[in-house]
Amino acid sequence: EEQKHGDNQTQEKKKKKKKKNKKKKTADGKEVEEDDDDEADEESKQETSNQKLSYSRFQDNSRFRLLGSWAEGPTKQTNPPTIPIDKQFPKKDYPVGEISEYFNENRKRISAEELRERDKLLEHQIQCLRKAAECHRQVRKYAQSYIQPGMKLIDICDRLEEMNRRLVEANGLDAGIAFPTGCSINHVAAHYTPNTGDNTVLNYDDVCKIDFGTQVDGRIVDCAFTVAFNPKYDKLLEAVKDSTNTGVKAAGIDVRLCDIGEA
Repeated sequence: EEQKHGDNQTQEKKKKKKKKNKKKKTADGKEVEEDDDDEADEESKQETSNQKLSYSRFQDNSRFRLLGSWAEGPTKQTNPPTIPIDKQFPKKDYPVGEISEYFNENRKRISAEELRERDKLLEHQIQCLRKAAECHRQVRKYAQSYIQPGMKLIDICDRLEEMNRRLVEANGLDAGIAFPTGCSINHVAAHYTPNTGDNTVLNYDDVCKIDFGTQVDGRIVDCAFTVAFNPKYDKLLEAVKDSTNTGVKAAGIDVRLCDIGEA
């Protein structure tokens, strides 16, 4: 029995050694050792491919006040997100998103051929912005799936930024997060970012402004949303939403900033 036990141990060691020294033949018939990292990458790819794709964008956000749920619609993303934006859109045909038409004196940009042609020169910049916008949209949805009372602000920001980097495939100045995530509570209007050791917690009675950005080739897409759970803030949220939509509608090329603020 002792001999049999020893033989079994020897066989196990051989199997492990064989697995570590796994070889493959190249095109010219030579044998080369496979890199363990390659095996890990293959396992990671297999794990991703085994995840069930969600073909709907719907997400219930009813725990948030007036934030709105994500509408039904097709998506190429897993849940939680694992597929980078460029893998979803290999032809770079990123979604256009909502178009806000010009009005007043800027309406001529829609009909004047010369100005439309001039705008086409910005095609690369627009493509970068649409990629960043789609990344931002998917990260925003992901963040809204886990934010809830009782979470530390720093944990909210860390998870959001990690996903932002993953989906845009962060690469130095070519792509990545645009700035530290803003996570501002109550009397702090904007641009507060928790640092390491900050144990501030999001509570049910708080109003929290989540503000983050995605950049592609230096083109920044920045969007914020307000998180609130208590219905006493509904009127405040309605006013802010109406003001934001009005500001977007009034914005445009050559529009004076004071006119946007006045609107």
